[in-house]
Amino acid sequence: MTDLIAKTAIDRRLAELLTPVIEDLGFELVRIRLQGGKTATLQIMADRPEGGINVDDCADISTAVSAFLDVEDPLEDAYHLEVSSPGIDRPLTRMKDFETFEGYEVRLETNQAIDGRKRFKGMLAGIEGEEVLLNIEEAGETHTIGLNFDWLSDAKLVLTDELIAEMLRQKKEAGVQIENLDETAFDEIETESGESNADAKE
Repeated sequence: MTDLIAKTAIDRRLAELLTPVIEDLGFELVRIRLQGGKTATLQIMADRPEGGINVDDCADISTAVSAFLDVEDPLEDAYHLEVSSPGIDRPLTRMKDFETFEGYEVRLETNQAIDGRKRFKGMLAGIEGEEVLLNIEEAGETHTIGLNFDWLSDAKLVLTDELIAEMLRQKKEAGVQIENLDETAFDEIETESGESNADAKE
């Protein structure tokens, strides 16, 4: 499990528990985050292996995850569950994502300085071994650099016309209605609440 999918210890634990639940439904876990606050929010981002998840899919995942968490009860306090699609300018969290979106613009951040910088923007040029390849512009020239996958702390596609066209194609193939397109439709979220059982515990 990489930091891109699950950053904290509780994120990793939840990912281990919920990945089989999500995969049994035919989907993949893209990212999971437990956000603090007055009431914690468990954010789950999922997708189909071939891309193109819709709102009904998110609802199915939400129902299954809620039922599982009610039984396993890994969270002592009350929480809100949010299940969403990755959206158009999606985060890239798995090695295969960098191969799938080769040729698209991306922003990358590393957990350590590389030649004095931690932020990079350029065109994905695929992968090579354990490295993510990136074409970047410097002084009017294009250079290809390789960043070790384990160095990445954040990676996200940049919203471009080409990317929107590809996402629309995937949505159409997945049966999502795209007439009267509203970009917010790409990030529909199904939300449910999990009530705490802490008071009932000894």
